[in-house]
Amino acid sequence: MSDWNTKVIEEFRANEGRVSGPFDNAPMVLVHHRGRKSGREMVSPMMYLAHESDKDIVYVIASKGGAPENPGWYYNLVSAGHGTVEIGTETFPVTVRDLGGDERDRRFAEQAARYPGFAGYAEKTRGIRTIPVLELTRSKPSAQ
Repeated sequence: MSDWNTKVIEEFRANEGRVSGPFDNAPMVLVHHRGRKSGREMVSPMMYLAHESDKDIVYVIASKGGAPENPGWYYNLVSAGHGTVEIGTETFPVTVRDLGGDERDRRFAEQAARYPGFAGYAEKTRGIRTIPVLELTRSKPSAQ
């Protein structure tokens, strides 16, 4: 993990999910995932988009700053179909769904309207890749 990510994670945990600098006042989540090749446990800080009516659903955007390829965490989450998130002071398991079509476009457009940097990332990747949007839904405890 990069030193920059480590600092963001430490600040997130020290401040009940709040981070300063470029993420000041942005909704942040720490996403825990296992490397599909390495098997290592990893944590990736990122911005999220809350569902408009269901507090158990958040969306994360696999922008990688407009890089030509998707971030590794995207493949790890899609491959596993589950992960864990930290939002504020709460940690919980989630299931993962890769959105497509109009649903993906609507969520991405909403995030880009709130945070124009995402529109810039989409412009950088135009013709190379469509930036994925993942839906992370809180897993319900199974009945014993």
